[in-house]
Amino acid sequence: MPRLGLVIALASLAACRTVGPDYALPDSSAFKRPEANAAFLDTGSSALAADTGLPARWWSLYRDPTLDGLVEQALRDNVELKAADAHLRRAAAMYEQAMDAGGFEYEADAGVSRAQLSAESFLLEHELPPINLADGKFAVSYQFDLFGKLRRGAEAARADEQSVAAARDLARITVVAEVADNYLEICHANHELHVATHSLQLQQRGREVTQRLIAAGRGTAPELARANAQVAILEAALPPLQAKRQAAAYSLAALLGQTPGQLPAGVVDCAHAPVLAQPLPIGDGRALLARRPDIRQSERKLAAATARIGVATAELYPDIHFGASIGAAGLLADFGEPLTRQWSFGPLISWTLPSSGTRARISATEAGADAALAEFDHTVLQALRETQTALDRYAQDLRRLQSLQVAQQQAALAAEQNRRLYQGGRTPYLSSLDADRSLASADATLAEAQAQVSRDQIHLFLALGGGWDAEAPRAAPTAAR
Repeated sequence: MPRLGLVIALASLAACRTVGPDYALPDSSAFKRPEANAAFLDTGSSALAADTGLPARWWSLYRDPTLDGLVEQALRDNVELKAADAHLRRAAAMYEQAMDAGGFEYEADAGVSRAQLSAESFLLEHELPPINLADGKFAVSYQFDLFGKLRRGAEAARADEQSVAAARDLARITVVAEVADNYLEICHANHELHVATHSLQLQQRGREVTQRLIAAGRGTAPELARANAQVAILEAALPPLQAKRQAAAYSLAALLGQTPGQLPAGVVDCAHAPVLAQPLPIGDGRALLARRPDIRQSERKLAAATARIGVATAELYPDIHFGASIGAAGLLADFGEPLTRQWSFGPLISWTLPSSGTRARISATEAGADAALAEFDHTVLQALRETQTALDRYAQDLRRLQSLQVAQQQAALAAEQNRRLYQGGRTPYLSSLDADRSLASADATLAEAQAQVSRDQIHLFLALGGGWDAEAPRAAPTAAR
């Protein structure tokens, strides 16, 4: 018993040792660079609010009940999100399994059989009669996590679960952005169809005027051919717009977990896309890095890879179990009698002597952690690049939109003035019609630019990383080798 006490004491002392590196982000990580946590570049536009953080439910900034309802339905019924939820439940169960590893384990077994034993095995020359046998045992054992193999395994499983949770958040923000993008695409496509149809009607009226002039002997065949060509060109512009609207509608239905054509009433008929009622809030680099789920996912993968170094390193050391068992084995008629009783009590040490394969596994996990760190830095830099690119594109397209708005206003003024001159008999009708066509062209270009600005907003919201469940945790990475 003194030796047994010594083993237990040594196990207790060794239990505090955990092999493998502890997880901490290196100072050289891109995540910790001051430039990565600073304000974004070129954010002086009045349409951007650099000092305001992005709200979780960013789509509510559009103040459109239809969009709010579509997002809510997608978050509830989207099949990809259901799969992401299932993956998260699986990862949580695996973490619970890892937490339950080691410690106390219990075993019980019992059996009854009728058998005939081999006479020769007992060096007998006559056949033994059949007998009834019984055996039963209850055992309990405890595995000491002397070198932290189980703890490191639980750390890795926990980081894996958190990585899957971040992946689910990433799926959510992607689905929300796609829902908003397709809904706005439908609205803009309907508006562009309205503008294109109006342009076609103006061109058809111009062709009618040309035909009347030819009938009166004042027009020419080349003028009519040119008018016919313009009508055909404008007619050809309608099918792509209709196809774009239908494609957006089909995509939106799929995002809502529905088949093509199953959309809430009024969605396909949306003619005016919602607009932001306030400057777009963007925050700064620090908030972006803490908010984006792909960064959290990559950082948790790094944590898991670091913990697995400890799991592999612990294979260099022995495993120690301490167990006890009690039971009986013998003839069924004598089962439980003193002659059938058996018990055991004591430690068990198992050690697979390290080989070159064990060292290779440790090297492989260390290389995996180095790769995970590089991938984490890449994710950070990619997030900053995507956001800066989206900000710049949004700013440039806003400036383009402002210029096109001025051009459309001037075209509207010219059309109105030519209309008055024609009504006063001072200019021919074709001059007024040409001014109307210029206005229709300006309207079409402006409508396309407005659609592009809406797409830029959605892409910027996606790059900023907002839009998952408001209750989702948004902790910044705290810890790589």
